[in-house]
Amino acid sequence: MIFVPFYLECLSHASYLVGDRTSGRAVVVDPQRDVNHYLATAERHGLTIERVIETHVHADFLSGHLELAARTGARVSYGARTDVAFDTDPLDHGRHLTLGEVDLEILHTPGHTPESICVVVREHARDTVPYAVLTGDTLFVGDVGRPDLLASQGRSADEMARALYRSTRALLALPDATRVHPAHGAGSSCGRNLSTELSSTIGEQRLSNYALADITEDQFVSAVLDAQPTAPAYFAYTSVRNRQTRPLLDEDAPVPALAPDAFRQAARAGGTTVLDTRDPEPFASAHLPGAINIPLGARFAELAGTVLDARDAILLCGDPSTARQARNRLARIGFDNVRGALATPVTALDAAHLTATERLTPRALAAAPDGGTLLDVRGTGEVHDNGTIPGSHHIPLPQLLARLDELPADRPLTVFCAGGNRSSVAASVLRARGFTATDLRGGFSAWHGEPSHPAATGPRA
Repeated sequence: MIFVPFYLECLSHASYLVGDRTSGRAVVVDPQRDVNHYLATAERHGLTIERVIETHVHADFLSGHLELAARTGARVSYGARTDVAFDTDPLDHGRHLTLGEVDLEILHTPGHTPESICVVVREHARDTVPYAVLTGDTLFVGDVGRPDLLASQGRSADEMARALYRSTRALLALPDATRVHPAHGAGSSCGRNLSTELSSTIGEQRLSNYALADITEDQFVSAVLDAQPTAPAYFAYTSVRNRQTRPLLDEDAPVPALAPDAFRQAARAGGTTVLDTRDPEPFASAHLPGAINIPLGARFAELAGTVLDARDAILLCGDPSTARQARNRLARIGFDNVRGALATPVTALDAAHLTATERLTPRALAAAPDGGTLLDVRGTGEVHDNGTIPGSHHIPLPQLLARLDELPADRPLTVFCAGGNRSSVAASVLRARGFTATDLRGGFSAWHGEPSHPAATGPRA
């Protein structure tokens, strides 16, 4: 057997290629949208990808099932209860797929979504101890998939949590030595307590995962629904897109390079967002007025999906050499409206076309006679665990656009997060919407590191 895991750090997303050496046949499970690396891996091992298996309709990324099917002729399979707009080969509970010696068994495990499945992988069909179970978003290392994302589709969180309880207990019937390979790791918004470990075993999870403890169904429901983080706004959009036929991503295609005059003309069109992908410090020093700053770092696509409208045209600026990378990472969540990129570095533009914003240091903020309204955009769990700056107003970044009416339009805002990245995003979004906003350099960590500063306390509602 050939078993190759892939891990995409920026979305905390795991996918898998499973192949049979004897037959040269393979499947890919839960692929990301840019698929070249699956094709290269299959070619390196002499494998033909004949099927793409999706453990469920994903919400946090746009999956690569259509791209792989177009490139390889592979069939696309979901659990039998999935409703999508393209042809699939549905997989019923208990069905076995044979690749040769390698056997894949399908388990229907609803809870995160109604159609969720897990895939039990055996190196040989008669093996009593499976090699692994690919658990999708049903079971993570240290947690289970959140059951609260389908309220808009008429599925209550309580109903889904009870289904998840039964599904996870069914997984516990697998032998303890069975490896657990989920679809996500730490940092994903699809769960709350995910481990940094990317794999485990059924036995280890039986002992250490709070959700697999010997508890009643009611206790499980209470535990898994408590303090779930706010889901990024793009989840609902991407979930719908994953059910549709749609244009395919050509990850190798160049992004149109626009000369400064053409770029500025395009930026003036309605429904257009200028997205500056540099780090917060160079952005603050000089940027185009109205630009949104989302650094091309670890959580770039997720942050973009949190504060941008998927329907808007996007113009990229920053380092021209990163334009294709930024376009592809946005495409991973279905944001396909990148119309072009500034052909020159931002700093090469005439200074008359640029503006600068101040980032306050913790000492400058403490010394200011009136710093305006302090806005904490960290997650609720971060604030609960670490406290906040006294007197601050708390709006988690994923809720910012929906709660703008809570913020004063006639007073300056100073935004902070944990380290300074999300605050730069939030402050740029606020300025683009007419607020006067700056942010705190170094974030709450820098503030709390100063011994003379007031002790952290809980935020006002």
